[in-house]
Amino acid sequence: MPAKVSKAFIKMMAGRFATLGDSTRLEIIHCLMKEGEQNVTRLVEATGQSYQNISKHLRHLREAKILARRKEGLHVFYRLEDPLVERLCELVCESLATEFGKERRQK
Repeated sequence: MPAKVSKAFIKMMAGRFATLGDSTRLEIIHCLMKEGEQNVTRLVEATGQSYQNISKHLRHLREAKILARRKEGLHVFYRLEDPLVERLCELVCESLATEFGKERRQK
């Protein structure tokens, strides 16, 4: 990160982290990382959430430009749009796994 950033940029960063700070959204992202492009029905099945809830979160992720969608007939398919989000999730998982390993060794 640059030595000096504007308050507006910090607010944009906070917005991105807030978007990623929801467990349902992370579950959707995880599913798309594992399985690739999915439609809403598949994401509902994979998460156990309601159709309305998943649709709301998909809209939020799309508006944040984290996901992209394409329509095929009556079906809408979602995929990760921002490859850095996948890398960020991998880094956080690696960090948590390392921390979890340290805690287990200390017990």
